[in-house]
Amino acid sequence: MKHILIVDDNLTNLEQISIQIEDDYDISLAKSGSQALVICGKAEPDLILLDIEMPDMDGFATLEKLRQNPSLRSIPVIFLTASNDPKTEVRAIKAGAADFISKPVEREILLHRMETHLALSDANKNVDNKVRKLEDSIITSFSDLIEHRNNAFFGGSRRSAGYVRLLSEELLAMDAFPNLLSSNVVEHLTRAAPFHDVGKIGISDMILLKPTLLNDEEFSVMKNHTTIGAQIVKRVFKDLPATLPYKDYAINMALSHHERWDGKGYPHALKGEEIPIEARIMAVADVFDAMTDNRSYKQPIGPNEAFRVILSGKGTIFDPATILAFEAIKEKMIALATPEVE
Repeated sequence: MKHILIVDDNLTNLEQISIQIEDDYDISLAKSGSQALVICGKAEPDLILLDIEMPDMDGFATLEKLRQNPSLRSIPVIFLTASNDPKTEVRAIKAGAADFISKPVEREILLHRMETHLALSDANKNVDNKVRKLEDSIITSFSDLIEHRNNAFFGGSRRSAGYVRLLSEELLAMDAFPNLLSSNVVEHLTRAAPFHDVGKIGISDMILLKPTLLNDEEFSVMKNHTTIGAQIVKRVFKDLPATLPYKDYAINMALSHHERWDGKGYPHALKGEEIPIEARIMAVADVFDAMTDNRSYKQPIGPNEAFRVILSGKGTIFDPATILAFEAIKEKMIALATPEVE
C-alpha cells in the first residue's frame, strides 16, 4: 500500500480525511508542519495532503522545507484549503504543489487526484531508477579499474559499498546518530562509497604498485590520494544536477576516510566528531576490505583476524559507535568479504 501523510492542525479534519482514504492507503497523521517533517525524515511518504492555514509553520513554509531536502523534494504534495481565492491557488502551484483541492474535500475527487499524482510519481521514479542504475554502473566500473591498478580483485568498490550499507543500517537501527542517519541517507552513503579511492588514479604506479611498504617520502605522496579524490569527485559532479543528494557524502568520503578518531590521521588531522559520519563509516569499511583483499604489498588476512585488528582500534583509529555496529554485524561482514579468504 502507498503511504499517505495527512497534515492539518484541525483534528476533526485529520479524522475526516483519514476515514475517506484509509481503506486504500497506509496513513500517517501530523498536526503541524514541523511534525510532518519529522515523520518524513523517518519514513518517506508517497504523497502528502497538506493544509495551508496552520499556525507557526503554514503549508507554504512546510512545502519550502520539503523542497530544500533533496531526499524529500520529489514527494507530490496536494494542498488542501478552505480558501477560494484564485491567488492562493496560483501561489500554491508556483510553490511546487502538485495540486490544490478546496475544503470540504469530496472523496471521489480526492481519490482521483491522489491516484493521478501517485501514478505520475511512479513513472518519474522508474525513469530515475534507470538513470541511477546507469550512473552506479559507470561509477563502480570506473572505481574497479582504479582498484585493479593496485592488484586488487575486481569488485572491491561493490564490496566497500556493501560494507558501508551494512554499517549504516546497523547504526540507524542502533539510533546512534538520529540527526545524521535515516533510511534515505543510508542509500546515499551506499551510492557514494565507490568514490572513496578514486584519487589513487593520480598516484604513480611506482608508488601504488610497490611490492613492499612505502618509505616516508612515498607515503607522503600516497596521502595525496585523499585530496586528489575529493577534487575529482567535485569535477565529476560539476556538470551533473546540483541536487544529487550523495554528492557531498562522496566528497567527504574521498577526502576524510583516512582521518582518525584520535586526530592522528590525514589529510587534515580531524578529530572525533569533526570527522564527517560518512568518512567514519567509510574508514572501517575501507580498512576491513584492504585487510581481507589482495594488495600489491601484502597477502590478505582472514576476516576474523581483520575483525580483531579493527576492534583494537576502537576509540583511537575508529569512531567507537561505528565499531560497536561493526562488531554487531560480524557475520554479515564476513559473508561479503573476499571469497578467496578463509
